[in-house]
Amino acid sequence: MHPLANAIAPLLEHVGGTAVPADQHQPGDIVLYWEGAPAIAVRLPGEELTSALDRIIRAVETELGGHLPDLPRPDKQRAVRLLEERGAFNMRKSVETVAKALGVSRFTVYNYLNREQADRS
Repeated sequence: MHPLANAIAPLLEHVGGTAVPADQHQPGDIVLYWEGAPAIAVRLPGEELTSALDRIIRAVETELGGHLPDLPRPDKQRAVRLLEERGAFNMRKSVETVAKALGVSRFTVYNYLNREQADRS
C-alpha cells in the first residue's frame, strides 16, 4: 500500500473509512493524488453512519476510552455533558439516538441533561 495510506490511517480509523488501491476505486470513493498521480482511494462509510451526530458520538467514545453502553454511570453522565457541549442535542431526534448509543432510555438521558443544568445553577 502507498505511504499515504499509512499517513492517513489514524484519520481513517477515526471516521470509519478505509484506504483501497487507487485502481480499485468505486463510485463514491475519494481518489487521493501523490505528485500528480493517483495514489490511493478513500472509502467512507455510508451516510447513515456518518451523520454529524454519529461523528460526535464516536468522538466522545474515543475521548472516554470505550463504547458508551459499556461505560459506568458517571462516565455516561459525562458523555451526555460532552455531547451537549458539542451541540448534539440541537439535532433532530438526538435524544433517541443518544439513548440508543448509551444503552439507556430517553428518560435517563433527559435526567442526565436536567442534572447537568441543575449543577450549573
